[in-house]
Amino acid sequence: MGLASWRYLWRTSPLHRVSEPAGPQASGPPLPADQVDEQVQGVDDGAGPLFRRCYSVDIHGSTMEPEQLIDLIAENPNRAAPVEVAVFRKTRGDAGPLRVGDEYLVRMPGPWDGPVRAVERTPTSFRLATLRGHLEAGQIEFRAARQDGALRFEIESWARSGDRLSELLYDRARIVKEMQAHMWIHFCERVGRLAGGRVRGGVRLHTSRLEQAGG
Repeated sequence: MGLASWRYLWRTSPLHRVSEPAGPQASGPPLPADQVDEQVQGVDDGAGPLFRRCYSVDIHGSTMEPEQLIDLIAENPNRAAPVEVAVFRKTRGDAGPLRVGDEYLVRMPGPWDGPVRAVERTPTSFRLATLRGHLEAGQIEFRAARQDGALRFEIESWARSGDRLSELLYDRARIVKEMQAHMWIHFCERVGRLAGGRVRGGVRLHTSRLEQAGG
């Protein structure tokens, strides 16, 4: 895949952005101790500011329960991933649904491949931690819930750049930031179709930023 593969990502539904200073939960939930080893790249291993981002959509007209939706995505993340630019390939773990301890390589155009490990799985969510070699250092969570009559799907991440070079590419060169944003926007849109409903009101992106002392 080349960078030309990203062109289609600009065909998106409305995006509503909100940015504000980071609050006390910017660093995210603690990593489970039994899933932490020398391969895990946590926020303390990264460089630059810490970002908390949450993409969310409300899916109307779906009869699917949150547990069913997360089961479908966990069984094969490529059902929702925009596979033209991002493909989940399991590199560790048994074939079949995502389980704690499974590892994936998220293949993307250019030098953006991202190794991750599943560190938590609940009936309505799963959480991934970045591994050595990822452009980011942190975690990302996928979750679903019923809210105000709609099926809400969210992707929330807590991450810094993986190193100083990644910080330069990501925080100071907007192209990588926009590539990532549009990838998750399309993921949310595809989840709406997977759920058999319609995304109403577009995709919401809430971002908060925390400067790290010494980072």
